[in-house]
Amino acid sequence: MTSPPPKVDPHALLELFRRYLRDHNLPITQQREAVAEAVFFADGHVSVGDIERSLRQRGLRIGKATVYRTLTLLTTAGLVQEHDFGEGFKRYEPLASQSHHEHLICLSCGKVVEFSSERLERMKALIAEEHGFRHHHHRLEIYGFCRECQTRDAVTLRPETL
Repeated sequence: MTSPPPKVDPHALLELFRRYLRDHNLPITQQREAVAEAVFFADGHVSVGDIERSLRQRGLRIGKATVYRTLTLLTTAGLVQEHDFGEGFKRYEPLASQSHHEHLICLSCGKVVEFSSERLERMKALIAEEHGFRHHHHRLEIYGFCRECQTRDAVTLRPETL
């Protein structure tokens, strides 16, 4: 059975980020906290553009360099994972305490769906064993067309998407 991974409490992640900054003698600034909140409280995988829009909606003006530096800190702290889904930009998602999961990515609208599968987890060990590997970690990204885009566009496949 597949299911979405459990959500992580954004307040707990924010506190972990503050602790990371203190432990590394880095200042806890309003700008860093605002960027972290934009990622932790977002629904789904966010881009730098999404983060900037979220900050502007809150009336905050934070420079792009500060956003990128904060994302680097969050990634280094192990609180955020960076993804490249082939869109020409990176996306970020909160990570701490989250169970391992995979991604389905729509080639039409860019929608990202997270899922976990016990069957897939069992299969990865069998596949590694069949090929003489000891499994360390894996990442699975399945590219295709979401139900909404299939219905809306009757999905005209372009050669570059095949």
